[in-house]
Amino acid sequence: MKEKARYTLVILLGSLLTFGCDQTPTDTQLKNGLEKDVSYLAADELGGRAIGSEGEVKAADYLADQFQKIGLDPKGTEGFFQPFTVSKPTNPHEEAVIGTDGEGITGRNVVGFIDNQSENTIVIGAHFDHLGMGGSGSLHRGDSAIHNGADDNASGTAALLALAKILKHEKHNSNFLLIAFSGEENGLWGSNYFVKNPTIDLSTVNFMINMDMVGRMNEEKTLAINGVGTSPSFNPVFDQVNSDSLKIVTSESGVGPSDHTSFYLQDLPVLHFFTGQHEDYHKPSDDSELINYDGLLLVVKYIDRLVDQLDSEPKLAFTKTKDSTGDSPRFTVSLGVIPDYLYDGKGMRIDGVSVDKPAEAAGMMKGDIVVQLGDSTIVDMMSYMNALSAFKKGDETTVSFERDGQKIEAKIVF
Repeated sequence: MKEKARYTLVILLGSLLTFGCDQTPTDTQLKNGLEKDVSYLAADELGGRAIGSEGEVKAADYLADQFQKIGLDPKGTEGFFQPFTVSKPTNPHEEAVIGTDGEGITGRNVVGFIDNQSENTIVIGAHFDHLGMGGSGSLHRGDSAIHNGADDNASGTAALLALAKILKHEKHNSNFLLIAFSGEENGLWGSNYFVKNPTIDLSTVNFMINMDMVGRMNEEKTLAINGVGTSPSFNPVFDQVNSDSLKIVTSESGVGPSDHTSFYLQDLPVLHFFTGQHEDYHKPSDDSELINYDGLLLVVKYIDRLVDQLDSEPKLAFTKTKDSTGDSPRFTVSLGVIPDYLYDGKGMRIDGVSVDKPAEAAGMMKGDIVVQLGDSTIVDMMSYMNALSAFKKGDETTVSFERDGQKIEAKIVF
């Protein structure tokens, strides 16, 4: 009798464990997973995850293993992997050739699929590569060092895994294609290769969501969403799903220095999520202990609600944004500042100042708000770029900026 009771208890416990594993993860489970994933991807052992490196291979293997544990279907060309090779030209005026033939640097996209038996698919992506030991993209001044890229972009990659865990247990009208891209830091190589060699029919894609640098949410809980002009369906839903009182800052352009651009150029609606620039960007100091995991969880939950809302609508219409015609300002000089892309006031607020650049020489500091450059009044980022495009190396001008309510004027030499 005791044996039978013990056997029944074992069966019941087993059933409870199985039932528990099949539930949408709790906030605590999601946050713990985010910390675990960022800590692994941004560890020194992965050496900065530069494309073609041993660390990038380890990161890709880790992601494929996580996709399998979550229960995603493989959707690469080799299981979860989509390898590609990039041949860099000897002529600096020629573009890199991205394909699978020839010699060069080999990277791997990691691709998983949630099949809901739908005609439409939502793509969610994040790049997992970084700068390795630095190189030309680094803003570090000093000896070579590992650039762990915790915010850029272990944060977005961890958010991708968290969303996979959630979406796997939710009922949706659309399928989901989840992609971790490699080669983003070198020029959107992985996403460029994918859209030209897709593992699903791109005509079935409803829209694409990209998460790049979503791990450093500030105290105001600001979340930037770029690409909102790429479909008329986007803007009406942002406030509807904002149950966590986030400060949403939007921009219309579908073009930017991240992987959503590759999809936008295929005439697909895109959204890029971003929690802001910071002084650790592209430096060895971008480490996992600086990540705001509570804020990262808020980003994940917001995107989940947004996807749920958009998925209840008909397939989204695509619209081109203004800058797609190639009329964005081009400039050959730099002030040497990191703009605060989350600032929505008048002017261009500075989030960081580079050493040995014109801004530092003029005494400018983080938090200063540029309101005048030469003869141009600065009201936003676009007016700042337009003003900058009028100058060339060696030009002198004046810059006016506000600090603590006081207006300061300084001389600038480019």
